[in-house]
Amino acid sequence: MPAVELSAGTIDYEDTGGGGPAIVLVHGLIMDSSLWRHVIADLRTDFRCVAPTLPLGGHRHAMRSDADLSMRGIAEILGELLERLELERVTLATNDWGGPQLLIGGAHDPRIARLALCSCEAFDNVPPKGAARMLPYLARVPGGIDAALMPFRFDRLRRLPMTYGQLSKRPVPREVMDRWFSPALERREIRRDLRKYVLSAAQGRRELLAAAEALRDFDRPALVAWASEDRLMPRAHGARLAELLPRARLVEIEDSYTLIPEDQPALLAASLRELLAR
Repeated sequence: MPAVELSAGTIDYEDTGGGGPAIVLVHGLIMDSSLWRHVIADLRTDFRCVAPTLPLGGHRHAMRSDADLSMRGIAEILGELLERLELERVTLATNDWGGPQLLIGGAHDPRIARLALCSCEAFDNVPPKGAARMLPYLARVPGGIDAALMPFRFDRLRRLPMTYGQLSKRPVPREVMDRWFSPALERREIRRDLRKYVLSAAQGRRELLAAAEALRDFDRPALVAWASEDRLMPRAHGARLAELLPRARLVEIEDSYTLIPEDQPALLAASLRELLAR
């Protein structure tokens, strides 16, 4: 997997290459680029798919000790990645994590030709509903992040409602979850990075809520793809986002929880193709 050295540290990314339009695919907390593997398999014949692994707990390179790992800080890492890879007129798609919304209206906004928000954090839903709401409190306790990660050592515990059971209707393959959780389980410095992000949740919530107004000025094609059975991202948020974005199309994805790339990759890929055709 290629990597790029940025101001915060080294970022891994997948890049299918090719001369087609570029689509940048962004994952959620304690995941990596493999979240998008099925969608990439569908799109790579016609588009250049770039999927970074951001420092959200599933990353393999610890960030510099002074790196800003707040939601805005990680969004800026994503923006710097677009710049370093010289990506122009990209379609920016995110699932679960809401940080890419913070790029709209900022310095990296001109690089974004289309935006796809797929069942992700929005408005004040940071951390999202469910067990993740406890993480900022646990992170303040010595050893709290270590304790929160302990269930992910065991395959049977990963599907509990208090862990990742509410994220996808269908079990994520064990080898994929191993890939997601191993860095934080095995390396203290990755847990340090994760803790920094989790502790900034209140700041991220304020910034994401404020950033919603900037979406009104995003005059380019947009997609809001929302899982109709999502248990963590309120269904009403999808409709609100579609109302804010002047050229948005709202698509409700049936038979899926939050991780649409896992539960309904073909439907999501088809919606992204429609977006890219606009």
